[in-house]
Amino acid sequence: MSHEQGAEARGRPGGSIDLGGLASAGSDLDYRRQRRGVSAFGVRFSVSIVAMLSDLQIAQQVALRPIQEIADRLGLAADEIELHGRHKAKVRLEAIERLGDARLGRYIVVTGMTPTPLGEGKTVTTVGLSQGLARIGKRAACCIRQPSMGPVFGIKGGASGGGYSQVLPMEDLNLHLTGDMHAVSSAHALLSALIDTLMVKGNPGRLDPMKVVWRRCVDMNDAALRDIVIGLGGHGFPRETGFDLTSASEVMAVLALAISLKDLRQRLGRIVIGYTHQEMPVFAEAIRGAGAMTVLLKEALMPNLLQTLEGVPAFVHAGPFANIAHGNSSVLADEIALRCCDYVVTEAGFGADMGFEKFCHIKCRTSGRRPDAAVLVVTVRALKAHSGQFRVVPGRPIDSRIHQPDLGAIRAGLPNLLKHLENVSKFGLPCVVAVNRFPTDTEDELIAVAEAARAGGAFDVAISEVHTRGGAGGEALADGVVRAAESGRAEGFRFLYDLEWPIKKKIETIATEVYGAAGVSYEAAANAAAESLTRLGFAKLPICMAKTQYSFSHDPSLHGRPTGFTLPVRDIRLAGGAGFLTPLVGTIQTMPAFGRHPAALDMDVDPDGKIMGLF
Repeated sequence: MSHEQGAEARGRPGGSIDLGGLASAGSDLDYRRQRRGVSAFGVRFSVSIVAMLSDLQIAQQVALRPIQEIADRLGLAADEIELHGRHKAKVRLEAIERLGDARLGRYIVVTGMTPTPLGEGKTVTTVGLSQGLARIGKRAACCIRQPSMGPVFGIKGGASGGGYSQVLPMEDLNLHLTGDMHAVSSAHALLSALIDTLMVKGNPGRLDPMKVVWRRCVDMNDAALRDIVIGLGGHGFPRETGFDLTSASEVMAVLALAISLKDLRQRLGRIVIGYTHQEMPVFAEAIRGAGAMTVLLKEALMPNLLQTLEGVPAFVHAGPFANIAHGNSSVLADEIALRCCDYVVTEAGFGADMGFEKFCHIKCRTSGRRPDAAVLVVTVRALKAHSGQFRVVPGRPIDSRIHQPDLGAIRAGLPNLLKHLENVSKFGLPCVVAVNRFPTDTEDELIAVAEAARAGGAFDVAISEVHTRGGAGGEALADGVVRAAESGRAEGFRFLYDLEWPIKKKIETIATEVYGAAGVSYEAAANAAAESLTRLGFAKLPICMAKTQYSFSHDPSLHGRPTGFTLPVRDIRLAGGAGFLTPLVGTIQTMPAFGRHPAALDMDVDPDGKIMGLF
């Protein structure tokens, strides 16, 4: 398991760059030196060297608007929001029916190239683009996921964006917000407790105790809980199980995909908790667990409304990981935003091989919506990393040489960018490349990236400075996105596989078409699962691949655009409630661990109760 949301926020320009002793990010200075112009290739740019306040310092200096004002601007009625203090609210689902779908806004999905462990700034770009669209006169909103507190306290990073493109209040967003994470954890725990209790009190589902597949979850990195033994001391059946992070729970995926309270209830009932001695699936409905789970999730189903630093509406709802689940915020948040705005910018986790592929094949199939354009976030840093010339290891500092000008390394890493562009085009979407500019990027490097992106089929290329300049730094990107969305090219949107295809054919299509694999190998457990799931009638579900986010392949050390590899599938799991099949690729983990110096060690509150050291 990656520290996904945390890594995203760390992909911010100037995050750990030495500016020659003048200042560094996180200092008390806010220094800027800029040069604007148009390159010979026609790319608008504004070269800046910036040392900024920390994200937390910036956020705490902003005078937030009352959330009622934000709701009013969206056209929501007073009885359609439930206030959680002055600056956040939940939106009642009745708003969807009242607003109807006669007029829907443009739908923009933000994805990225294969990231470094620090992230390349997709959330920053998502938030900044919504602010840029507002600055050019569009009614805009962004839709992002809520982060898991495990990564927040583990690697000093959240999912609120960064710099001058943040969703606020960022402390609330990255911690408890309105309690949705706790509701998911509680609903999951309730089902776990019912399973083990009822097995010794009549076993209404006729579960085989050794074939229970439902695990437990907690919203905190705790590697010691990955594998445990329960039922000791005469309390139930002793058996092996384990904990997953709440963001990896099927309940979280269900919350993000449910289209109504009724649909939520039905999906929870379809969760497979285990199998009988005759290998037949046992559903949560069989032990009457879904109703009580729905009670716990009823309020959590309503999307959360916040605001960006510039007062643009921001929906923050659900938080499934992209390398385990589908990696997208909720369908319901998008549905409300699309009825209120001209442009809705939603983010898909990790690269175009991960959250974006699942956005198209899973989320769009569920909602029935089709995006109008895609934005692909790239950085000079990540391109250099994909040259293979620099040491890039999750959990360790990146090689400092990567910040030095190096056109050769960029050219060596470009195949990764071009493959992601190719993937977006396979779905029939126009793609605008957003180059998230860092202070150490040179004009020559930016031009080289822009030229390669255009040659690779990008609809447009924009140098993005939304981290340092907010919406003003995203106007060029916003212009390109509007032209792409209005071009009509998205009318050719298509899926890469048919749901009627056999399970293995769908897996192999993703592996070869999206990842570039030469083929797929299946371990015995995966072969048995494919046969069993087909026999039981689950073969027509979409595929939600679980693999590393750091490579197109299963091996995070294979950078760039690897070819000729065979993708190993070790097992295939059923998420009956979420409605997809999850092939496990490589050694992916569903419970991350803390590092040697977790971010929690640097967090505290001052005597006035103000949070310190968050980011």
